[in-house]
Amino acid sequence: MRNNYVSLWDRLRAGDNFSRCFLRSGYATVALGDLVWGSSLNTELGNLRGTSVLVVAGDQLNAAMALIELDGIARRLILCPPGLGSEHINYVLATGGVNAIVCDEAFETNTDNVTCRIACGPVLKVADLDRRASCQTEWVLLTSGTTGMPKLVLHDLSSLTAAIEPKNRSTDPVVWSTFYDIRRYGGLQIFLRAVLEARSLVLTSVRESLDEFLMRAGATGVTNISGTPSHWRRALMGPLAQRLAPQYIRLSGELVDQAILDNLRAVYPQATIVHAFASTEAGVAFEVHDGLAGFPASLIGIQNFEIEMKVEDGSLRIRSPGAAFRYLGTSDEALADPDGFVDTRDIVELRGDRYYFVGRRDGVINVGGLKVHPEEVEAVINRHPSVRMSLVKARRNPITGALVVADVVAQAALVEPDGTIDLAVLRSEILEACRQALAPYKVPAAIRFVSSLEVASSGKLVRH
Repeated sequence: MRNNYVSLWDRLRAGDNFSRCFLRSGYATVALGDLVWGSSLNTELGNLRGTSVLVVAGDQLNAAMALIELDGIARRLILCPPGLGSEHINYVLATGGVNAIVCDEAFETNTDNVTCRIACGPVLKVADLDRRASCQTEWVLLTSGTTGMPKLVLHDLSSLTAAIEPKNRSTDPVVWSTFYDIRRYGGLQIFLRAVLEARSLVLTSVRESLDEFLMRAGATGVTNISGTPSHWRRALMGPLAQRLAPQYIRLSGELVDQAILDNLRAVYPQATIVHAFASTEAGVAFEVHDGLAGFPASLIGIQNFEIEMKVEDGSLRIRSPGAAFRYLGTSDEALADPDGFVDTRDIVELRGDRYYFVGRRDGVINVGGLKVHPEEVEAVINRHPSVRMSLVKARRNPITGALVVADVVAQAALVEPDGTIDLAVLRSEILEACRQALAPYKVPAAIRFVSSLEVASSGKLVRH
């Protein structure tokens, strides 16, 4: 008997616009509609029916096609983000009960203990598979754990798309793109939105530089693009950001301060700029459209899509149909409390009629027993017009236990012809701004100017 599950592949087959929508990477382009008849998996799709599959394709285009083809066929899809080491992959294999791996030539990690390895690529072959007996596929995303091992977060297609309202296709061409990898929650949201709305999607490619991606995104007419604040700060540091002409910009994944919103507004005055709050466990909670950091206090309570939020002990908690179901494995940490609220561990502070994010509960710097959220200090530093981005961290101190220090990237435009800027003046101005806005123990004890800051594959600043 046919299952009522409507897979991504079923939606492609039912649509009439997908032949004009494309998945594009740096080296190949595939029409979404072609996946109705063709397979990227060397016609071995039938071997994966009812299995738990780890999708480790190095290139996003290959991963995207595999996800569309396997939804409704595989019992479980585990999305492996880039950069996961072999020790972590072996943990995922065991915890996820993996029977098969889908990979491409860009995947190099040794996984000899899994015998079923199926290659995927951009050249489609005619698929001969009866999909009438489709199953409801579990989707598993990986997120960092406090022990260093990833947590496996269990969703299904309904929870992942709970906050997506497919819009009627208009005559105006919309081309989506994202700095995220689609194996991360933020990128997966954009991928699913593009598929459900029958829109083209431009993906980053393995070994492609940021400048190369910006040039390609501009050349392919990207209109809607998402990323973390760190993604956007890196993009705005170079002249190639001008190659983009977006109509819609979406930020998520990190604390969004006023500086990055103002900088984006200055560079892209024609764009609608939105910042959203979401997490892998809690799903999408809300969007902010007014161009201001933080969010209106009126959002606390029941919102669209039956989402409810509350603040408890300073931490934002969310109950939503978009929340994950549970963790896989033996983690002792519950995903939600008995009332169904997920603790995001993001600390917010009410100022007037607006809540502002001040940092992560588990990222606090302890200065002589006083708590400092690095993101709060970074938001002040980033306001300076000569600062492009910053990273605040702890330095050990024998008296207070820790001191606050900061690495700062200055605006490239400030560099003089001889390659120098007056760093002493800039340092003094940054410290004075911190003294004006922060308690004395939060003011950095030292500022170091650096040429760049490390950004993880998730798009977030590397803090450890």
